Amino acid sequence: MAASLVLLLGGAPLLTTASFARGPDSVADVAEGLQDAVVNISTTQTLKGSAESTPNGPGPKGSPFEEFFDDFFDDEDKEGLPRKVSSLGSGFVIDPSGLIVTNNHVIEGADEIIINFTDGTKLKVTKILGHDPKTDLALLKVEPKKPLKAITFGDSSKMRVGDWVLAIGNPFGLGGSVTVGVISATKRDINAGPYDDFLQTDAAINRGNSGGPLFNMDGQVIGVNTAIISPTGGSIGIGFAVPSNSAVQVVDQLKQYGETRRGWLGVHVQNVTEEIAASLGLPEPKGALVAKVSPDSPAATAGIQPSDVILTFDGEPIENMRGLPRAVAATAIGKAVAVQLLRKGQTMDVTVTVGRLPEDEEAEDATKDEEEPAPESEREDLLGLSIAPLTEELRNQYGIGKSIEGVVIIEVKPNSPAAQKDVKPGDVIVEVTQEKVKQPQDVKSRLLAVKKAGRRSVLLLLSDSKGELRFVAVPTS
Repeated sequence: MAASLVLLLGGAPLLTTASFARGPDSVADVAEGLQDAVVNISTTQTLKGSAESTPNGPGPKGSPFEEFFDDFFDDEDKEGLPRKVSSLGSGFVIDPSGLIVTNNHVIEGADEIIINFTDGTKLKVTKILGHDPKTDLALLKVEPKKPLKAITFGDSSKMRVGDWVLAIGNPFGLGGSVTVGVISATKRDINAGPYDDFLQTDAAINRGNSGGPLFNMDGQVIGVNTAIISPTGGSIGIGFAVPSNSAVQVVDQLKQYGETRRGWLGVHVQNVTEEIAASLGLPEPKGALVAKVSPDSPAATAGIQPSDVILTFDGEPIENMRGLPRAVAATAIGKAVAVQLLRKGQTMDVTVTVGRLPEDEEAEDATKDEEEPAPESEREDLLGLSIAPLTEELRNQYGIGKSIEGVVIIEVKPNSPAAQKDVKPGDVIVEVTQEKVKQPQDVKSRLLAVKKAGRRSVLLLLSDSKGELRFVAVPTS
């Protein structure tokens, strides 16, 4: 480094040359040994119909994180005839025999995939060994005439905010491009999938970097570049990579089985907010609140119940709702796991034998008829809600399933605390403070008990017409 900045205060240096030594003067030696293992990936796909059938790219539609940077489309066919679409991305070799990791969205729907190496060699992908849309990873196979240069995964859990990282990829078709930055954040949830746990970096990542590696300064892959936030399509210093510890698990399963085999508990969970924590007597909001337990699931077999708060799983603390699916998915199928939970103010331990996550879940359709008020004599007004017994007429009126039991909400006062929690007419109060209710009087008596105990909010377990459950903490005054 040519010069150092020294600030003096009372004759004492606050920032010295040694302060800069923690950052690399040059990454040339690291990059030089890695570039041969990083590849450019080009794909072609034949689309039928108009440009409206063109893929919109990866990621959740409508999300601000939809800037997944791989598509470069040919001019659309004005006649609506079949046309070719080209796509560029990146990848890296993990086995000299010809195994290559990239993003699922780079190769999804491709008719042909060509791997371009730095020495000019081109190899056609002979097989997609497996792909996983949920983590946006894919494993490809080529047949090289000689062993390929391969790189290894490192431990992403050791990366700290501020650690230097290096990205190599194919931005805008410019193969072998090297950029340097730092880890800006870890464990980022960008709403791209159920297992979000991204590393964030300010190393420049652009269109075409998809699927390329993010290295630590030891030349190990600690992330797979996947997404950026960008209003222009170019890098603004906010990029995301799948951590290597997550990628290794997925890649190993794709290699072994051709598919992912994730652990399954069988619970629907939600975050423990400050209000919910207060209503449960928790000193701080943590854990995953169980809203629903699937029948015949591992959780049901172990005795886990709705309104339980899962605090630890296999010895690891569950800080929030998102932490539980990641922990369960990473657990070996058939493993017996200790789970600590909170139930009605008491901690308890159960053992769960983890099952395999079903790939498809069926959703039931429900219709909702025009709303009509219940007779005044049957109504009770509490918490800004008008509630009534769940009669057959009200079931038909709101399209409420036969298996749902509780007290139906028929009116929500505008601007009330309940309305602000998105409570709606047709929702059914199943439990109040973890006690089942069947009549409006049950709700009233539970509410009086909460107020007598001096609690500022009451915890309601609500069901929609389809039977989907969620907890809501409503202020008592």
